Amino acid sequence: MPWLNVRVPASSANLGPGFDSLALALGSYLTITVLPASRFHVVSPLPDGGRNLVEEAMHVVAEATGRSLPSCRVEVASAIPVARGLGSSAAAIVGGLVAANALLGAPLTQRELLHLAWSLEGHGDNVAAALFGGAVLAYGTADHPRAYQIPLRVPLMAVLFIPHAHGYTSEARAVLPHTVSRTVTVATAARCALLTLALTTGQLELLREAMTDELHQPYRARLYPYLPEAIAVACNAGAFGAALSGAGPAVIALTSNERVQQVAFAFREFAAQRDIPADIAVLPVVEHGAQCHVIAERDVEPDTVNP
Repeated sequence: MPWLNVRVPASSANLGPGFDSLALALGSYLTITVLPASRFHVVSPLPDGGRNLVEEAMHVVAEATGRSLPSCRVEVASAIPVARGLGSSAAAIVGGLVAANALLGAPLTQRELLHLAWSLEGHGDNVAAALFGGAVLAYGTADHPRAYQIPLRVPLMAVLFIPHAHGYTSEARAVLPHTVSRTVTVATAARCALLTLALTTGQLELLREAMTDELHQPYRARLYPYLPEAIAVACNAGAFGAALSGAGPAVIALTSNERVQQVAFAFREFAAQRDIPADIAVLPVVEHGAQCHVIAERDVEPDTVNP
């Protein structure tokens, strides 16, 4: 019988101007099942960049708490596409942290888990959405992390244009300039405020302007030349707004349930016309972040040693 199950949502960061600070949790999941075994080992078919982030995160919790992980088999499965800008690494990190924390008797608070997740990921937006769910604002540093949920006035659906080609955060950051103008800085701050206003008040007609970005998307369009057109296609089909999802290559369009099919159809037509191999996914913005369901209680001794 499994000891516990953990489920962690995908996420889409930035939402246009909210670079490294705004994100949404989406209804596609990484799942972790922990079962009794004679030794500690993690079975994960989706290592991210050669790193098994679930296992790495679990050992970080053990080190942070001064405890040893029990002998168990950790099985990982994920429906989140890897290296597409949908928070696959954040979900793996948060899943490993939450699973290890539960196995060790929950010695760490959510804020402490956020601190560890931020340190492992390097930025806070995706991990905060994966941990807390909904729309989140993450700011500060790994040493002093802060994350708050942004209340959503009305439900939102995400239609995702997901090219088959991989995108890597390191490459997407490498194309960014080291400095930006005051004009861009002011416009970015204003649009972040407008985006928060739109989400919290339900004035979703503001999202098209609010999700417009000058800070990073024009530069990342060099890697993803279809980006401006994909955004226009989604908005013209009825999406409230659209943006590059995280570091890409996926594009996220936010819409109502009533307009989902027409936006998805427009993305499919666009992919066919531009001959871009891509999947189109429809996902809800989900209220809950990582959830841990303890199936079988067990006593964890602080001095447990893995064989």
